[in-house]
Amino acid sequence: MKKIYLFILVALFCLLALAACGGKEESNEKASGSDSKTGSGDQIELDFWHFDTGTRKEIYEAAVKRFEEKNPNVKVNIVQAPNDDYKQRVVVAMASGEAPDVFASWGGGWLEEFVKSDKVLNLTEKEIDFERFVDVALNNSKFDDKIYGLPLGISVYSFYYNKEIFEQNGLEVPETYSELLAAIDKLKKADVYPIALANQPKWPGAFFLMYLADRIGGEEVFQQAYRRTGTGFDDDAYIQAGKYIQELVEMEAFNPGFNGIPYDSGQARQLMYSGQAAMLLQTSAFVNHVREEYPEFEEKMGVFQFPAVEGGKGDPSNMSAGISPTWSVKKDTKHPELAVALLNELTSLETAQDYVNRSGNVVAIKGVEVEDGYVKTFTEWINEANSIQFPYDQTLPPELAELHKDTTYELFGLSKTPEEAAKAMENKAKEILK
Repeated sequence: MKKIYLFILVALFCLLALAACGGKEESNEKASGSDSKTGSGDQIELDFWHFDTGTRKEIYEAAVKRFEEKNPNVKVNIVQAPNDDYKQRVVVAMASGEAPDVFASWGGGWLEEFVKSDKVLNLTEKEIDFERFVDVALNNSKFDDKIYGLPLGISVYSFYYNKEIFEQNGLEVPETYSELLAAIDKLKKADVYPIALANQPKWPGAFFLMYLADRIGGEEVFQQAYRRTGTGFDDDAYIQAGKYIQELVEMEAFNPGFNGIPYDSGQARQLMYSGQAAMLLQTSAFVNHVREEYPEFEEKMGVFQFPAVEGGKGDPSNMSAGISPTWSVKKDTKHPELAVALLNELTSLETAQDYVNRSGNVVAIKGVEVEDGYVKTFTEWINEANSIQFPYDQTLPPELAELHKDTTYELFGLSKTPEEAAKAMENKAKEILK
C-alpha cells in the first residue's frame, strides 16, 4: 500500500511539474507574441488605410514591406479607397468601432473631430523624433499641445497649364486676375475650354473661393471668421469672391457640365491631356496623375500661382496647401508600439526621399535632397510664402466644412447668390464656432 501511495505521489508531482512547465511555455508564447518590435512570436496583423493611388500607393507599399521585414511576425493589411469614398468610410469605421490601426488623413479639423471623440492615439510621448518634421506641417495635427498625426506630404494648390496652347494663342502666364480673364476670353475664341473643372465632389471648386477671398481680403479674412476675432464669413471679401466665381461661370470659363463630373473619374484631367482645356486649378497630386496616366503631357505642362487681384489686400505669395497624407493611429489599437513603428517607417527619410523623387510633391520631412523640378518650384513657393492657408473643409468643424462646400457648389451652379452663401456660412458659424 505504501508503494502505491508513493507511486501516486510521484505521479502527481510529475503532473504538477509538467503543468508548471506548460504554463511557463504558454506564458513565454504570450510574451513573445506581445506588442514588441523584435519580430518574433505569434503572427500579428495591422490594418492600414489610405486614399492615394499610383506611385504614392507604391511608395507606401514599399515602406510597409520594409516595416514587415523588420518585424517578420507582423502582417500589414493595406486598404486603399478613392479620395471621396475614403472620407465617408473612415467616419463609418470610427463610429462603429471598426477603424484601422493606422490611417491617413489631412490633419486639421477633419482629424480633430476624431480626437475630440477620443478615437485617436496621442503620439506626444511615443518613440518619435518630432524634430525631423517641418513645424507648420506637424502643427496641423497638434491639438491642445498634443500630437495626433505625423505628416508626410505637403500638397500645393496651383494652376497647371498647357504651354503649347498658350504659345499658339500668344498668351503669357497671367500675373493678375484681369490678365487671367483676358486669357479666358482669348481661349474661348480659339474653341478651347479655358479651365477644366470636375466639381461633383465640391472641393475642387472650393479652391477658387479660398484663393479669391485671400487675394481680395488677405489671409486674416479666414482667420478672423474662423477664430471669431473680427469679421465673419459674411465679410465683403467672401461676397466679392462669390461674384467673381459666378462671373467665371457666366462667361463659360469652364467645361460644360462641370458641376456633375466626379474628379476621381479623371475627366477633367483628360481634357488637359487631350488639349481640349488649357488650365486646371488643382493639388500637386496632378503631377503624379500626369506621370501615371499620360506622361507625354509633362513636356507641355507648366505651373503658376493664383494671380493677384488688383486692389486686393492679399499678398500674391500667399499659398493654399494641404498636409497630406498625415498618418495617425486609432486609440484602441491592440498593438500601439507596432502601429507607431509603422508610422515612423511611413515618415522615414527613406520614404520621404522616395516620395520626393517619384511623386512630384513637397514633403514635411527635413533632410531630403530635391532634384525634381516641380518639387523645387513648390518648395520655393512655400519658403517664400507670406502665409499658407489650409483647406477650409479640412480646417473647419465637419458640419461647417460641409456647408462651405455646399454653398460654394451652389455658387458655381448659380442657384445661390454670393450674399446668400455668405449669410448661410456666417449663421452656421455663429452656432458652431466659439
